[in-house]
Amino acid sequence: MPPHDDTLDGDAYVLPRHLALATLSGDPALDPLLRLGWPPTYDDRGNLYLSAPDGSIRLGYLSEGPDDGLWRITAYEDVFAAPTWGVCFNDRCPTEFVTAFTTALAAAYEQGPDAYLATPVHNSTDSDFFLAFVPLLQRGWQIDHPRWGVCAVESPDGLATVEYTTGALDPEAELTTQEARWHLWAGPSPQHPLWYATASTDTPMALVRAVTESLSDPAPLPRWRQETRTYAEGLAQLTPILPTGPSIPTPLDVRRIATRSPAALPATSVPRWSTTSTPALPSRNR
Repeated sequence: MPPHDDTLDGDAYVLPRHLALATLSGDPALDPLLRLGWPPTYDDRGNLYLSAPDGSIRLGYLSEGPDDGLWRITAYEDVFAAPTWGVCFNDRCPTEFVTAFTTALAAAYEQGPDAYLATPVHNSTDSDFFLAFVPLLQRGWQIDHPRWGVCAVESPDGLATVEYTTGALDPEAELTTQEARWHLWAGPSPQHPLWYATASTDTPMALVRAVTESLSDPAPLPRWRQETRTYAEGLAQLTPILPTGPSIPTPLDVRRIATRSPAALPATSVPRWSTTSTPALPSRNR
């Protein structure tokens, strides 16, 4: 499978971006690892898998998986042991957030195990969990304490939340349920989220922060309206993406053109209007 070079496109910008939902193609999120030369494999149901050559990192793109966990990414100190950490993005999570994670993961893998297996340490200057909150707080998100043992940061519109749970957690449950150290979601309630993502206890802080950086980015995301059933039922702001075309002449341009002497054309070269031609519409490249 060659890397996917096309940028995500659409006919409308969605703002805030946490209400954009996923795109139909996961190629942009696979590209950072494909560029490392990790070969894709498929099972008999059509699920796609990528694995580092040494088996230390594995990604599953489970389009035909048993639940809505579309993206499952795990890392291993010992390829024959349980994962050291695991991350899940569900099937409606905006693709850009997954791409932010895989891009950071590819960079960490090239740095070596000290980067992609870097266990967060409380009060450490470079791996404290609070570092993942910093991009959110810098962009107007607010700290919240929804319940005992949970520190959260909420978006200005109240429709996206990043939660960090303190205390002991079940390692197996962190990898298979939403009861993980990190829980990110958008929507009116966590019980019925528009999308969600989770990260287990030992997920390197640089990888989590890559997601919160993308999540809090103020730039809107492009989407095709017809490819999704809802954009949070009117909660998101949609702005049409206008097709690019020739620039409109300014009044000064018009005056300059009007003062020029038109070139004489042979009678056989007089241009004529056509009523049968129509302007080309922007095509969607998939």
